[in-house]
Amino acid sequence: MRVVDLIEKKKQGLAHTKEEINFIVNGFVSGEIEDYQMSAWLMAVCFQDLNIEETAHLTEAFVNSGEILDFSHISDVVADKHSTGGVGDKVTLALIPLLASCGVVCAKLSGRGLGLTGGTIDKLEAIPNFNPQLSAEKFMAQIKKIGCAISSQSPNLTPADGKIYALRDVTATVDNKALICSSVISKKIASGADIIVLDVKYGSGAFIKTKEEAEELATLMIDIAKQLNRKVSAVITSMEQPLGQNIGNALEVVECIEFLKGNMTPDLKEVIFEIALITLLAANKVKTREEGIELLNSKIQSGEALAKLKEIIVEQDGNPDCLEDYTKFAPCENKFELFADKSGYVEMLEAVEVAKACKLLGAGRDKKTDPIDYAVGAKLNKKAGEKVSEGELLAELFYNDAKRLDEAIEHLKSAYVISENTPQTEELIYKTII
Repeated sequence: MRVVDLIEKKKQGLAHTKEEINFIVNGFVSGEIEDYQMSAWLMAVCFQDLNIEETAHLTEAFVNSGEILDFSHISDVVADKHSTGGVGDKVTLALIPLLASCGVVCAKLSGRGLGLTGGTIDKLEAIPNFNPQLSAEKFMAQIKKIGCAISSQSPNLTPADGKIYALRDVTATVDNKALICSSVISKKIASGADIIVLDVKYGSGAFIKTKEEAEELATLMIDIAKQLNRKVSAVITSMEQPLGQNIGNALEVVECIEFLKGNMTPDLKEVIFEIALITLLAANKVKTREEGIELLNSKIQSGEALAKLKEIIVEQDGNPDCLEDYTKFAPCENKFELFADKSGYVEMLEAVEVAKACKLLGAGRDKKTDPIDYAVGAKLNKKAGEKVSEGELLAELFYNDAKRLDEAIEHLKSAYVISENTPQTEELIYKTII
């Protein structure tokens, strides 16, 4: 086989065999296929796409390119979740300790953020001294000890996907659904999960813009997982406005701590509880949704969920004092307050504009090597659908460097649309596919 022939074949819109997919993946990992050749093939895929069989073969090739974790000696059932990402998406930080407090073993591998805001690993690194980079041995030992861990992905898991994703990120080939599907599902299979729940987001603050596209991607990932003997469920959620109240790494950690103390914003609670309920039912921890809701509320009210977060922090070398003393987080020296210039209702709070504001202040990155200011971000005091009076506080920006503050303020202002009439707000959860 020659890679140039396979590039030409995909350019013509023809389907690859399993052997051809394996040749491409293994050749790139070994170095026999050059970056520019893989880039050409990825672009051909973006124009011509992969069918469901090709996508399954690519996913399997990613899985087989590295180590596959096995938790069967620890638990019969291990849960994981994955989000396609969005502004203020802090679900993992509260969900994992909450599920673990309910007796569900959780093995969560997460990533860093590229683009407007930080990823789960960036948020965890806002916790003083927290170690998010566990070896496979430490990851498994911690899960055996306390029932959960959240770590960055080991380079030994799906190394082919890791190498190809780094190339996709710089060649404008990220948004192909087949490539997204193979990347996500391969990591979840390799990480040893039995129960996988996907949070597929659409809207202004997500890379998928419509609910129809989100459903298409969710269905594809479920179908591919089924072909590879994994049960996957999906929740399709709106990201037209940010999730929760706080945007920014340390700020989002604080919001999750407050969540586990029982101070829950309605939208964040809706998403976390939905994913948790699907998981509890799949793990046979409860028989009905009503029983599940009662269990989740009891674990929060009793303090067991917060105690589990403390265990995670202690096991991963973080300072648990931050759970009670928020000054332990990196300091933010300055604050800008945005007030409503008229009375009415918040018709729209555009997620992407809030994210742009936060990135300008240092909350996000363009390259993986870019530094992040963990302290900066925004607090949204008013969200879409809420009534507001002239002069009332809409939002706050927290910043250390004022160099791009004026630009950030303009983005924050443009995020808010206030109208006289009560707006029609769409459902946060569009659909659940089980």
